[in-house]
Amino acid sequence: MLHQSIAIVGLGRVGSVFLEELLGQSSKGIDIVAVAEKHKTAGSALAEARGIQNLSLDQLIAKGKAIDILFDLTGVDAVRQELRDKLQASGNRHTVIASESVANLVWALISKGTELPNVHAKTGY
Repeated sequence: MLHQSIAIVGLGRVGSVFLEELLGQSSKGIDIVAVAEKHKTAGSALAEARGIQNLSLDQLIAKGKAIDILFDLTGVDAVRQELRDKLQASGNRHTVIASESVANLVWALISKGTELPNVHAKTGY
């Protein structure tokens, strides 16, 4: 089975429920290797309880190819641009930044009829 190493940036209302749902998918090869959240949230508490590292953006980028997909669920354009710039500067051509649009697609495929909170404006890639 193909395994995907996942990191999630932003564990507010969207990221917290997304993390919880993805944690239930570990039997399908999904491995949450790290998160990035500056504040105490339900998601950061869940990550801590599961032994998932809560890192800074620089620490996430330093993990290099250990992260396959980095979900940016902050809803903040500046964070997405910072992630892009830091990945490019690091020479990392492996890690993919997945936006909230991609998270919504994944959610539709794995959730059991509930909707991902709709709290951010659509920003695209």
